Amino acid sequence: MQLNDEQKTKVAQWIADGMKLSDIQSRMGTEFDLRMTYMEARMLVDDLKLLPKDPEEPAKPAVPENEPVSQVNEPPADAPVAATGQVTVSTDTLARPGAMVSGKVTFSDGQQAAWYLDQFNGQLGMVPPYPGFKPSQEDVRQFQILLEQELVRQGL
Repeated sequence: MQLNDEQKTKVAQWIADGMKLSDIQSRMGTEFDLRMTYMEARMLVDDLKLLPKDPEEPAKPAVPENEPVSQVNEPPADAPVAATGQVTVSTDTLARPGAMVSGKVTFSDGQQAAWYLDQFNGQLGMVPPYPGFKPSQEDVRQFQILLEQELVRQGL
């Protein structure tokens, strides 16, 4: 998709104002009548050599180590148990069928899921480790940040 100079200037200003990429995607739809997927918007901003600002992270309250952490969904009895840690993202050497790129994510609770970007519409998909698995909001946020960094690193 090509933007004229006026549109490019507006997008650059929106980024300078700290708008999130999803907000820019929506605004291009309303102001420029350009409908695009999140991935298309991301590539367009990248082509313009613009870099959205990272949102400031609020300070997290410290949780004592011996205090139990509640979980939204309990894993089934046969689910693997792993030590808690940070969210990590990796990419597959060979993308899974139907995907532009794919890989694995390990959440802070040790559960691992497969992820992929659909080759037809660029939508993110995930294969959970077991039915009903739902990572925490913080883990999902960290996953999105790490995934975007990994895709940028690979030039995607």
